[in-house]
This record gives sequence, C-alpha cells and structure tokens, in this order.
Amino acid sequence: MATASEVAAAFEELYGRAPDGVWSAPGRVNLIGEYTDFNEGFVMPLALPHTAVAAVARRDDGVLRLHSADIGAPLAELRVAELTPLSDGGWAAYPAGVVWALREAGHPVTGADLHLSSTVPTGAGLSSSAALEVVTACALNELFGLGLTRPELAVLAQRAENAFVGVPCGVMDQMASACGTEGHALHLDCRDLSIRQVPFDLAARGMRLLVVDTRVKHALGDGAYAERRAGCEEGARVLGVSHLRDVAYEDLSAALSRLPDERVRRYVRHIVSDDHRVERVIGLLDAGDVRAIGPVLTEGHASLRDDLRISCPELDLVVDTATAAGALGARMTGGGFGGSAIVLVESEDAETVTKSVLEAFVTAGFTAPRIFPAVASAGARREI
Repeated sequence: MATASEVAAAFEELYGRAPDGVWSAPGRVNLIGEYTDFNEGFVMPLALPHTAVAAVARRDDGVLRLHSADIGAPLAELRVAELTPLSDGGWAAYPAGVVWALREAGHPVTGADLHLSSTVPTGAGLSSSAALEVVTACALNELFGLGLTRPELAVLAQRAENAFVGVPCGVMDQMASACGTEGHALHLDCRDLSIRQVPFDLAARGMRLLVVDTRVKHALGDGAYAERRAGCEEGARVLGVSHLRDVAYEDLSAALSRLPDERVRRYVRHIVSDDHRVERVIGLLDAGDVRAIGPVLTEGHASLRDDLRISCPELDLVVDTATAAGALGARMTGGGFGGSAIVLVESEDAETVTKSVLEAFVTAGFTAPRIFPAVASAGARREI
C-alpha cells in the first residue's frame, strides 16, 4: 500500500514540483439497502480502510494532468474548458468528470496536476470509482477554496459518474466515501441526504464482518444496472408515486397487485422490502442485538438473487457455504453480477468459515476469492 509520502514523492518525480497536498478517500462496503438509493430510500454503508490516495497541485492555466500508479497508461493531459461527457476516457474520466461537474456548477476550477494510487479493489463492488471521485473533489474543494460541504461534494461526485462517465448510480457510494466515520456505519436517507452515524464496532462484541471478493469483475456501465433503474422508475410511475421509497412496506401486497409486468413487480418487491430491512437492522443495532442482523442480511441476499436477479453462482456459493459453516448471515453487496459478498461471523468462527468458502471455490472450479475483514473506517481526509 502506497503511503501519502510515497504518493507525494512519486508526484514530484512525475511533475517536477511538490504537490500542494495529499488527500485520501475510502472505498465502501454496504451493510444493507441495495439499489434503494436511487429510489430515494435508505442505505447503510461503511467506509473501508482501503483508500484512493491522490497528490494534487493547483494549476491556473486551464490544463488538467492526470496519472495513476496503478494503471499502465501514460499521463493524460486535458483542457478543462474542453472536457466532454461520455468521451470514454478510461480511468481518467472519473477525476476529469469531477472537474467538469464542479465547473458546470459554477465553481472556478482552472486546472490541476494529479497523481493517484489506490488500494480499493476494482470491479469488486467496493466503490473504487467513488473513492477516486471523492478524493479529487475534496482536493479541489480545498485548493480552490470552494467551501463545499462533504455531502455537497458527494452529490457533485455522483453527478460526475452519472453525467460524465455515464453510470446511473445513486449517491450512496460517494456519501459513504465522503462522510464515513471510524467505528460507525452510515445510515443515509437518500431523499434529503440526512445522515446518522450508527456505532458499529464488531470487534468489541466478538464478531467480524468479512468481505469475500469473488474476483468476478462487474461493470455497471453494461446496461443491466440502468435496466433495473428504469424498471423501478416504471413501477413508481404505475403506482403514482415519485419514488418507490413512498410505497409503505405494509402496503406492498396491494401495490404489487397493481403491477401487470412481472419483472417490474419483482423489482418493486425488492426495493420496498430492502428499505424495510434497513429499518430492521437499525432497530436491532439500536437495541444492541447485533447478532440478530445476520438473518436479515441472508434474507436480503435471497431478494437480490430472486427478485432483482443480480447475483451470480460465485456469490450464491459464498452465502450458502458461509451460512452452512456457521456464519450469522451473509449476502452479496454492491451492484451485483460479480463483485463481493459480506459475511457476519463470530470472531472465533472466522477461520472456519473462511476455510469452508475457499474449499468450496476449489471444488466448484472457481478462481480463489480474496477474503478480508471490513472494519468501519474514516471517510475522506487530507493526509499531508
């Protein structure tokens, strides 16, 4: 893992001058509430210790230079006045999109030099793109004295991904990266962006949350995510509400009976029930009954698998194997079609569950997964 000082030194070697500062922003894993964010519902992510670290220096000549230590691509040089949405700039589209979004919102960003190194696994459903967007936004906010709040930066980073990169994501990933707090999960209302930091110190209670990166790469720009979003919007339209968040869980059966399209009906059932699962998890955590959230996680996976249909054989194998080996609960997390699952275990069972999952992947002939603990960590911050 590259330290802030190492990224700063690499910046100086690359650009021939010292950076104005070094910032970091984490990836995230979502505890519960999937595809609910763009339905103005509830989510509960936590920031990971894995971060995107960026050394950045301000420029006032309209030039934007971007470089990543993680990708074998040459330095990208762009002009801020000529940034064009959906121009397929590869990884550089994410920081460039943030510059574009800031300028579109009227903020006088006149260029920058940026060098990045990230430990957030890409394609694992852990929001590597949001970490890159948020670290760029935080650096530019400070370097240009914009005075934007963390939630405002998260919304602009989301706009960069939606309108510039072309991925119709909700705001959860960017909010988790910008606003995460060590030892807490983030209860986010995606309608008004109100935040509640919920204590989530599993180690103190003898538990762990494992992330199982299946190494099956997902790409949310391939249309499947957009199709589900469109289906949710169609459900809201038929039901006469602005967003599915407005369908009460108690009224779900009646609402489903009004939806003739079986596909839309499944999507609506998932969204409304997953919003309800977030509320159940909050209630259990507030009551101190952390172990009881396990079955809610597993129930959420069944909904993602059967109603939203975004799981895959590797994710299902993680959940089935882990729960059979004694895990308290498990589910896929993130956009789906690969990526990662989370597994809640007693600390004493972590090794047994990990071994069972690894052996199951060998037996199935799948690529060995990467398994590591998810520890609720701090959000974006200046390092140097």
